[in-house]
Amino acid sequence: MTQPESTFVQHEPCPSCGSSDNLARYSDGHAVCFSGGCNYYEHGNGQVGQAVQRKPARSLEMTGVVAAIPDRRINQETARRYGVTVEYGVDGKITKHHYPYYDKDTGTATGTKVRIVDNKSFYATGGFDNAGLFGQQAFKSGGKYITVTEGETDALAVNEMFDGKWPAVSIRSGAAGAAKDIKANLEWLETFDNVVICFDSDKAGQEAAKSVLDLFTPNKAKNVTLPMKDAGDMLRDRKVQDFVKEWWNAKAYQPDGIVAGSETWDMIIKQADVKSIDYPWSCLNEYTHGFRRKELVTITSGSGMGKSQIVRELEHYLLGATEDNIGILALEEDIPKTALGIMSIEANKQLHLDKTVTQEEKKGYWDRTMGSGRIYMFDHWGSTSEDNLLGRIRYMAKGLDCKWIILDHLSIVVSDQDNGDERKAIDSIMTNLRKLVQETGVGLFLVSHLRRPSGSKAHEDGGKISLGELRGSAAIAQLSDIVIGLERDQQHADPETRNTTCVRVLKNRFVGLTGPACYLYYDKVSGRMIETSCPTGDDAEF
Repeated sequence: MTQPESTFVQHEPCPSCGSSDNLARYSDGHAVCFSGGCNYYEHGNGQVGQAVQRKPARSLEMTGVVAAIPDRRINQETARRYGVTVEYGVDGKITKHHYPYYDKDTGTATGTKVRIVDNKSFYATGGFDNAGLFGQQAFKSGGKYITVTEGETDALAVNEMFDGKWPAVSIRSGAAGAAKDIKANLEWLETFDNVVICFDSDKAGQEAAKSVLDLFTPNKAKNVTLPMKDAGDMLRDRKVQDFVKEWWNAKAYQPDGIVAGSETWDMIIKQADVKSIDYPWSCLNEYTHGFRRKELVTITSGSGMGKSQIVRELEHYLLGATEDNIGILALEEDIPKTALGIMSIEANKQLHLDKTVTQEEKKGYWDRTMGSGRIYMFDHWGSTSEDNLLGRIRYMAKGLDCKWIILDHLSIVVSDQDNGDERKAIDSIMTNLRKLVQETGVGLFLVSHLRRPSGSKAHEDGGKISLGELRGSAAIAQLSDIVIGLERDQQHADPETRNTTCVRVLKNRFVGLTGPACYLYYDKVSGRMIETSCPTGDDAEF
């Protein structure tokens, strides 16, 4: 297979079995994988990546002598225990290592992996169909501890570092075949009280470790994450004490999503340090203690209650109260309108109506808001797909480092769904928004509409809001941390009452308080939402 004039060049990952370094590349371009059971071969004539059946396996080689392996710091006693032999060249230097594998039923040698020292390549001899793990023949079944490594030299190294106290074995086929090798020998491994998985610390090794940990009886398997690539490297660099420490600190495997109560202290401390940001209206803070990252806050009302204006107040407030970047997805208005609305709050006047404002003044308002470099907006008017929307939010959070996201509003996203089932569409969107908040750590403000009440006073006529009136799905209430409803009697005879919004806290997971928190008066001159007292009109509720 290997032409005489061809020489070894380098190790590479195998595209067939996934081994990180068992594909040997030669000077004529051909390559061969030496992982046990892998038949991957690349021709040197331009035909690459073709998995073909290799030539029949070489006859079993059991040559050489039992001796120490100085370059790996392996002594003769360890080599004898595992049946490892070496061959010497005419110069007295070791040229080959032989790592034997034994039949699980007969106990006879069935195959070997041969390492050529000069070029660090491998080839296999004999067969491995019923072979156990490397080193398995050296140990009786049962015991307190056994360590499983990713490579033969790592198993030898573990044996050395523990002076032979605990059994150590190796899988045969590298990271790609880890699960297969473990399954084939699971019954024997299960006879031990503790199975310590000590694979390579690289990505492939740790993914392989994760794939095998779940195969064992709960609480039996433990995983070691090493500060160096593998156990062999730690022995070679005399990091024995460091290895032993990490080995004893190996944690019992728990499936994803399961957390021991004993591991929660750091989480509690971290949670206690969560910073709350006050709302721009002090009375609302008394109910909510502000708002926080990793929270989903839903703002809802009937039409014309001031949802968008309150959202703009929040967007502007965040610029001054934090140093964070802010992402805005205003799906019912274009970018210039959103920008001008935020600039108007900075100016304390409605810039689209006040014709006395000079261009220079407008530029100053722009510099302090939109020109700050901290606001990012989604350039889309109208409906958009759920996946597209979620992708934009994720990019704002991770790519642009936005800590606060404002989505105005949910219903317009639903209108783009093809199935026509509003409830299912909202369930899906809310579930994914909730996951996105947890994944990215952003604080998300969501604007949602209400369905029309049946038989009672309309929301636009001052009707009270309840959680059950959120449009489309109970998932909005269930998955939100805080739900804020806005109530206003737009037809009231008293102009003050007509322009005053009651801010009702409908859900409050952080504090628990609910009810009418405050009143905001809409000032027509400035366009601002100003904190005020309860209106005194004849029909005023409070």
